[in-house]
Amino acid sequence: MFYIAILVSVMTGVSIVLARTINANLAKTIGLFSGTFFNFITGLLTSLIFIFFSKESLNMTNLDFSSVPIWAYLGGLVGVIVIVLSNHITPKISAFYLTLLIFIGQLFVGIIIDYFTLGELSIGKIFGGILVLFGLTYNLLLDKKKAV
Repeated sequence: MFYIAILVSVMTGVSIVLARTINANLAKTIGLFSGTFFNFITGLLTSLIFIFFSKESLNMTNLDFSSVPIWAYLGGLVGVIVIVLSNHITPKISAFYLTLLIFIGQLFVGIIIDYFTLGELSIGKIFGGILVLFGLTYNLLLDKKKAV
């Protein structure tokens, strides 16, 4: 079961890189905000197909929207910002560096969220993130030297 989780995690990472590249190419062709719009429309349709074929019920009759915290509604807004920024930045930087930068951002935001929600602060994760950041910086400096 553990190996399946690792495989699914790797496939998720692959799909993120592919989706980011496809979305950036779409945005380059039809425009930044049009590309973002079609990204979300396609995501909505795909989600509806998954819900239709899923065994999980979509029962919203007992849902009390007033009990949902306001910040929970910001996910869509943050998603749009992420897609717009990604579509804008992806053509300007190599996929390798962009993937590493996004990974570093996710790692440190995950550490911050864990600290505020669980009260945990992992020194190992912080140290690992700093090592990746130093490795990325070193590689960028080497690439810059080669370019000059």
